[in-house]
Amino acid sequence: MMSGPRDFARRAREATETVSRRIADRRDELGGRRERTSRSPEAVRADLDALIGLDSVKEQIDALSAKIRVQQKRSEHGLAAIDTSHHLVFTGNPGTGKTTVARLVAEMFGALDLLRSGHLIEVDRARLVGQYVGHTAMKTNRSIRRALDGVLFIDEAYALTPPGPKSLDFGAEAVETLIKRMEDHRGRLVVIVAGYPDLMEQFLASNPGLRSRFAREIAFPDYRNDELVEIIRRHASDADYVIAPDADPTLVAVFDQARRARGFGNARFARTLFERATQRQALRLEHELGSALDRLTLRTLTADDLRSAAAD
Repeated sequence: MMSGPRDFARRAREATETVSRRIADRRDELGGRRERTSRSPEAVRADLDALIGLDSVKEQIDALSAKIRVQQKRSEHGLAAIDTSHHLVFTGNPGTGKTTVARLVAEMFGALDLLRSGHLIEVDRARLVGQYVGHTAMKTNRSIRRALDGVLFIDEAYALTPPGPKSLDFGAEAVETLIKRMEDHRGRLVVIVAGYPDLMEQFLASNPGLRSRFAREIAFPDYRNDELVEIIRRHASDADYVIAPDADPTLVAVFDQARRARGFGNARFARTLFERATQRQALRLEHELGSALDRLTLRTLTADDLRSAAAD
């Protein structure tokens, strides 16, 4: 029986994908494509220290680093090393620093020689889940190959296991592929999954072998108001602005109000508020551009600028 056009197109697509996969696999066999980070563990830790808040997170990263160092020292003395997983779960609301810390963890693992390069590949459901049978495994494996010798960071990982029958969604195939490769490449790959606490709990319970693959679950707390005030002041300083000293009560009131809304963005909200405040300041000063505006006036964001920005 002669094949139809659709069957021919399918076989041609599968052949192309097979060749691409083999080329990628061979490229990985020839060695890492990225060089190891040139920074020391102390330099990476200094960047972690510079982050506002996150004290409990920093303590847990310190514990991970200490364990890696001690195991390496034990190996130097011929002592048995514990073959443990380094995959991590980050839980927390938006804007609590999960992606930023993931980048630093990747770099730290590279600086400690746990990973060959310590780069970070950030993906989401769209990068892992395909549209037809067999496509998902190919896409997931492609992302994993890119992350070898570094960290694969999956944000909103719970999107891989949406509610409803698994037979109607290819996300379960991505999870199964991920579990296998996490074990196969445990010496060359660290996976960090992240998302909302409640939804991540559902994700970890979606497959019997999933939770056991992760060494630690790190909770990222919401920022306190004083930390958010410090964050927005740092954004201002980095951009050569200053926030008026009397604006703190206004900022606290704005943050209190914002917390009542669903999906409060924490540090992300603070950054957006700063950006909108610069727009409000520009509108306020526009009619004075013909006069001599001093440096301080051009740099200062007032309480009214911030209050108006929050109302946008």
